[in-house]
Amino acid sequence: MTISRTSQFAALAMIGALALSACGSDGGGGASGSTIGGQPCVSGEIKASGSSAQKNAMADWINAYQTACTGATINYQANGSGAGVTDFSNGQTAFAGSDSALKDADRPAADARCAKGAAIDIPMVGGAIVLAYNVSGIDKLVLTPDVIAGIFANTITKWNDPAIAAANAGAALPDATIAQFHRSDSSGTTDNFTKFLTATAPSVWTYDKGKDWKAPGGQGAKGSDGVTTSLKSTANSIGYVELSFAQDASLAVASVDNGGGAIEATSANAATTISAATVAGTGNDLALTIDYTTKTGYPIVLVTYEITCEKGLDSAALELTKSFLTYTSSDEGQSKLTENGYVAITGDLLTKVRTSVSAISA
Repeated sequence: MTISRTSQFAALAMIGALALSACGSDGGGGASGSTIGGQPCVSGEIKASGSSAQKNAMADWINAYQTACTGATINYQANGSGAGVTDFSNGQTAFAGSDSALKDADRPAADARCAKGAAIDIPMVGGAIVLAYNVSGIDKLVLTPDVIAGIFANTITKWNDPAIAAANAGAALPDATIAQFHRSDSSGTTDNFTKFLTATAPSVWTYDKGKDWKAPGGQGAKGSDGVTTSLKSTANSIGYVELSFAQDASLAVASVDNGGGAIEATSANAATTISAATVAGTGNDLALTIDYTTKTGYPIVLVTYEITCEKGLDSAALELTKSFLTYTSSDEGQSKLTENGYVAITGDLLTKVRTSVSAISA
C-alpha cells in the first residue's frame, strides 16, 4: 500500500507528539549520545511553520532527525509562507519557512523578534514551480510566458485557444473551458510565480507580484497540496505547484518556452537557473535574486528560506534549531532533496548557507 506524503507528515507529527509525552522535553536542548549529519544529536522540542512548498522535504528531514535523535521533537506546520513569517515574528515558532526572502514590510517585526540581532534568510530548498495540468489526451504541452499569463489573468479561457495551439502544433487540444487553480492563501509560491509573470509577460500580466493572488477569475485552493488535489479531481484544469507535488500526484507538467526553445520542468533544469542566482542580502542574510527571464534553464523556480534569528533566539529553542538546520544543510540532508523532486543547494552558495547556520548563537 502506498502512503501519501500528507499522511506521512501527519503521522510524523503524531509520532513526535507521542515521543514528547512519553519522554518529556528538557526545553533546553541537551545533546544526546547519537549523531546525525556528522554532528551530535540535540534533544528538546521546537515548532516551525510556513512554506507548503517544502512540506515534503521537511517531512523527510524531520523523520530522519527524530529517528536518529530520539529525544528531539520538531513540529512543522505547512500553513503557507505568509503565515509562517507572521508566526515567527509573533514568537510562536523557532523558524519560518518562506518561499521568498523577508519583505521590507515584514523585516521590522521579524528583527524585533530577535533579542540581539536581525532575522536572516537562509536558502535551504530549491525547486521548480510547474504548470501541472489534467487534460485527457494531452501528454505534452508547451506554454510561453504570454500564454501562461493569459491563462492566469483569465484572458485565455479555452484549451484550443489559438495562442495555445500555436505553441503545440499537431496537439488535439479540446474545445473545453480551462479550469484554472491558484493559491488562496498567502504564499511564497505565488510570489515567485507572479515574479516570473511580471518579468516575462508584463504586457499581459498587469497585476504585479506578491504573496497574495490578485488576478480575477479562476479558483483558489489552500496550500500546494490543496491545489494538487483540485487538479487531480478536475478535468481540463491547470495550476501552479512545486514539482514534487505534481510528481507525487502523477500529474502532467508543461514545458516552458522563454524564447530559447521549450525547456522541460525537471530538477536538473531548475538547478541551472538557481545556481545562477546572486546573493542580494548582506552578511549572513542570503536573500537571492533570481533571473526569471533565463533561456538556458527552467525559468519558474523558487528557493525556500528558513528564517530565524542570527543572534538572540529563545534559549529553549536555540540548540535544537541550529542542530536541525545544520543537518538540513549537510550533504546527507541535501541529498534527500534530489530524491524527492527538489533542487539541492550546491557550490559556493551551500558554503555560505553553512556559514550562516553556524553563526546562529545566543
